[in-house]
Amino acid sequence: MSDHPVLHVKGRVLTGPDDVRDELWVVDGRISYDRPAAAREVRTVEGWALPGLVDAHCHVGLGGHGPVEPDVAEKQALTDREAGALLLRDAGSPSDTRWTDDRDDLPKIIRAGRHIARTRRYLRGYAHEIEPDDLVAYVAREARRGDGWVKLVGDWIDREAGDLAPSWPRAAAEAAIAEAHRLGARVTAHCFAENSLRDLVESGIDCIEHATGLTDDLVPLFAERGVAIVPTLVNIATFPDLAAGGEARFPRWSAHIRRLHARRYDTVRSAYDAGIPVFVGTDAGGTLPHGLVAAEVAELVTAGIPPLQALSATTWGARAWLGRPGLDEGAPADLVVYETDPRADVRVLAAPRRVVLNGKIVS
Repeated sequence: MSDHPVLHVKGRVLTGPDDVRDELWVVDGRISYDRPAAAREVRTVEGWALPGLVDAHCHVGLGGHGPVEPDVAEKQALTDREAGALLLRDAGSPSDTRWTDDRDDLPKIIRAGRHIARTRRYLRGYAHEIEPDDLVAYVAREARRGDGWVKLVGDWIDREAGDLAPSWPRAAAEAAIAEAHRLGARVTAHCFAENSLRDLVESGIDCIEHATGLTDDLVPLFAERGVAIVPTLVNIATFPDLAAGGEARFPRWSAHIRRLHARRYDTVRSAYDAGIPVFVGTDAGGTLPHGLVAAEVAELVTAGIPPLQALSATTWGARAWLGRPGLDEGAPADLVVYETDPRADVRVLAAPRRVVLNGKIVS
């Protein structure tokens, strides 16, 4: 055993939805459920412990106008850490954040490379903006650059139509998704509208971000194919302000996103009721601040998802979906300790008592 202090977490350790233990030990940064035979120093933390929370849709290294300097990206990651989000799926960023992998005090990041969008059909400075003939090549590039994910922009406003419209012909989407899968990457897509979804799902996509356009006729298709959604409800809350800002120039678009906003909770609840996997993501970065993971869990509960399942969407279930361990024997000790039982009231997630990352108390 090394000379590093041993951490003893006691109280209630929530290793799964139905698995609660009384204590765990952290030895050399790893979880153990066996009391160490000897330790020069032991530090005890008491409370209700969960695996480090997951924000499955955020953007480290992205600001309102594109890439940001490393010091700003560092602050973004630290803000997520302070909120208890210790595993981030970065759903598209123009910045190279690989340097964070060498920092044991920053959350672990699963990257999706850079957004891939249609020319002049996304926020300026965010994405590769290309035409359909180049989609396969760019997907292959980002599949190699990312950590097992690729991010498409599935729809955006078509200025000529004055409303949301799909970005990619079906044949291009099918070929691109097949190429990503060949390279071992999963594919997700930003989708607000209804009419972009069927082609992407039938083309084999793995996940849809936002999914505000998910309608009753599409729900069975998502459920049958096992396509996950990450609703980002804290982002969808901004739709009324966006609609007001675009009213004069794009009244059809404004009216459309108001309708999507009005039924957002029904959309998420219908997806959950049908067995569609739902995960927590905030869309932090760009225009939204980081550190909103607790607020997103609370939004899922408001939408009608049972609290235990909303917790799973940012802990046990989310980590399994992303292929990362929770509070498993021998796993890196990434966990958050709370004063009271988060299963009784998810709002406690907003006030972590202790944050432990790689076995060290960082907050």
